[in-house]
Amino acid sequence: MERSKRQKQRKVLLMGRSGAGKSSMRSIVFSNYVARDVRRLGATVDVEHSNIRFMGNLMLNLWDCGGQDSFVESYLTNQRSHVFTHVAVLIFVFDVSSKDTASDMLSFASTIRALHEYSPSSRIFVLIHKMDLVPPEEKTAIFQKKSSDIRKACEDEEFLPDQVGFWATSIWDQSLYRAWTQVIYYLVPNASAIENMLSKLADVLDARELMLYERTTCLVVTHISRGSEVKNPFADRFERLSSILKTHKHSMAKHTGTMASEVSFAEMQVKTGSFMFFITRLTENTNLAIVIANDEAAFNCARINVQLAKKEFAHLDIMEKKAKDPQRAARDSVAAEEDARGSEDGDMSSQGQPSDR
Repeated sequence: MERSKRQKQRKVLLMGRSGAGKSSMRSIVFSNYVARDVRRLGATVDVEHSNIRFMGNLMLNLWDCGGQDSFVESYLTNQRSHVFTHVAVLIFVFDVSSKDTASDMLSFASTIRALHEYSPSSRIFVLIHKMDLVPPEEKTAIFQKKSSDIRKACEDEEFLPDQVGFWATSIWDQSLYRAWTQVIYYLVPNASAIENMLSKLADVLDARELMLYERTTCLVVTHISRGSEVKNPFADRFERLSSILKTHKHSMAKHTGTMASEVSFAEMQVKTGSFMFFITRLTENTNLAIVIANDEAAFNCARINVQLAKKEFAHLDIMEKKAKDPQRAARDSVAAEEDARGSEDGDMSSQGQPSDR
């Protein structure tokens, strides 16, 4: 069991020059900050360690590394092996508005050189951040030019192209969630098994789309699209929903006087003339969003079938201790049967006709 726990831990380095926005994005994604509140965050001193439990059985050992020159020099010299050993993912953040691009690239090159020495198989996610400061008509060109320069540095250090990904991000829109979703998808050890189970459930429900979200962070873990949804032109719809759910959590926290991290809801429904949608708890640590055709009978059947399917997904994030607790398992079974009877206590429904979702 101890060996299994170690395999589920993933070391993640969050690095970049001072002021690039590393701690701000970490606080928004994992600490339920809103963008307007991150201004009060101070500069990171040395390394801030965070052990973040994700989906119950995945522990992210996140190292938020201060970007001041003295700290970076320490990481690359006397702390070199300590920092760069056993790294699963390096997230390096570039401030697109930085005027000192030469120093930025030098810092990045030194970092990936150390990474290649101690963790050559690790994955690199390059976040070109603060893209909201770039005029819309220039964003594509600037992102492509920056990505090309950075990719050349990675190739010089012998990192393969499929080891490096580039993402344009901002704390003011869903692009931040899109980038971190890719990080999480790479780290989740049983992502393919989850997708296979969701695909079978989508067939049973005849659903147009299923989206699995981690409950606390609202990050999408994976999704299944069927039929016309495969060609849905709104490619960022999953991250949009992450942003909407996180905003909803803050709204609920404000009106209930609780912390955003503790806010939850039984079910949310949206019904339109072209589709029906609901999001509900699937496991202790995940929510499932379902899109089906505009059919009330099919909608109600889908709600019941999702409740009945919960026990099949329970092992995705259940911990060893819980698995050995028969009383808890019995209570969960009773709760699932009560949910399946279609009780709508605590549901939140909204009717409307949006132009898109």
